[in-house]
Parts: sequence; C-alpha cells; structure tokens
Amino acid sequence: MNQGSSKILLVDDEQDILDILLFNLQKEKYDVRTATNGKEAIEEAKLFLPDLIVLDRMMPFMNGIETCKELRTIPELKETAVVFLTALADEENEILGLDVGADDYISKPIKPKLFISKVKATLRRLNTKPDVITHGDVEIDREKFVVRNKGVEISLPRKEFELLFLLASKPGKVFLRQEILSKVWGSEVIVGDRTIDVHVRKIRKKLNSDFIHTVKGVGYKFEI
Repeated sequence: MNQGSSKILLVDDEQDILDILLFNLQKEKYDVRTATNGKEAIEEAKLFLPDLIVLDRMMPFMNGIETCKELRTIPELKETAVVFLTALADEENEILGLDVGADDYISKPIKPKLFISKVKATLRRLNTKPDVITHGDVEIDREKFVVRNKGVEISLPRKEFELLFLLASKPGKVFLRQEILSKVWGSEVIVGDRTIDVHVRKIRKKLNSDFIHTVKGVGYKFEI
C-alpha cells in the first residue's frame, strides 16, 4: 500500500480541528473522510474500511472509548489502526485506551507536523508484516509455516501457529483475550477463554519454554 492510497477516517466533534487535520492529511495525498461523533464514525468506518482511524477521546453520543470498543467488534476492521486524540494525557487514560484496542495516542493541542509524523509511523507499522520473526533462539517463519527453537524444527497446527505468531509480532505487548479471539479465530467461530489457555499450554510444551507469559485476568504476552 503506498502512502497516497492509505485511507484515514478522522473523528472529532470540533469542526476547526477536523478542518486543520483534513487539510494536512490531504496535502500528503491521503484519502480522508470525516465524522463528528462515535455513531457516525462507526457507520462511516463500515462503508469506508479505513486503514487508520484518528479518534477523539471526548465526544457526544459515544465517547472515544465506547466507539473504539464497538469498532474492535467489527471483523472487517480488525486490521484497522486506531489512534486517539486526547487532552487527557495521563497514564491511566492512556492505559484505558490501549486496553480497548487503540494503537497510539496524540495529545491535544495538536501540532500538525508531529501529527503527520505519527500518522506515517502508524501506517508503516501497519504495512510492515514480516514473514519471519526471530527472538533469541526462536524463529517463526510464516511463509513456510515453521517454528524453530535452537535450530530444532517444531510442527504446530494452524491455530497454535497463528497464536504464537500474533504474540511474537509485538514482544512485550499484552494481548487481551478478546483481541486474541478476534485475530486468531475471527467472528465466525465461537470459542471460549479456555480455548486460548489450552493452545498456550500446548505451545509452551512443544517449545519447551515459557516465552508466553500469562497476565492474570487480562491476557498474554510474548517475552524472552
């Protein structure tokens, strides 16, 4: 995906902010649409299928947290990045946003150059999906569907492989259980939390390692 074809949905209830951001994004040749509240954003996102949603934290009807939660339940948008715009630049609010599926934060008042830089960085991360992930002695080859640990090849069924690849794609990131279910199993199959636990246990046993760490009551993370 080249820069000019990237689709961005801007969501903010302040028209002057929308106008400034729209102007700066269109200068960079992005395909941009706007919405002024959460409900409108959800409907527009379903039709537009953006690569990135820039979402105001405080809005009428549905705030940014509620909107992000709803967006993350829509299968067609599971790969869409979400960046919050917020004047609530404290750690507690950032964690709350990340917990519901946001990818990053941009603090208000917005500096256009920094805003464009963050947008570009987010889209680069979105479009960079390596075929091989290597961490220490562990190598996960998505193209060949093979995992190696200390040079020893290990065979994993598809779902175990996809789960391991997801966790290893962002070391240290805590993946929420709902996020894992959505990205590995999708919405077409109904599975419970125990399904994830069983798959993690099998992966640990086959790799003979504890690279996958349990974050009690939250989810899992990959860390060596």
